[in-house]
Amino acid sequence: MVALSALHPGERGVVVALAGGRGLLSRMMALGFTPGAEVTIVQNFGHGPLIALVRDTRVALGRGEAARIRVRRKA
Repeated sequence: MVALSALHPGERGVVVALAGGRGLLSRMMALGFTPGAEVTIVQNFGHGPLIALVRDTRVALGRGEAARIRVRRKA
């Protein structure tokens, strides 16, 4: 299990867990980051925000937010 922020562009993962307070969890779930959801990294420069594709929607996330989403890498 790794943080979403650790994935590189083109890599895919499956959401396993979310960490954070009620507000952050509510926001992430509203954006589609729910356990079992498949995520593909579109852009990640290693600093600043990253762009992920989740449930056919591109979502920009701050690094702190992305670090709280735990995923299992998918081959």
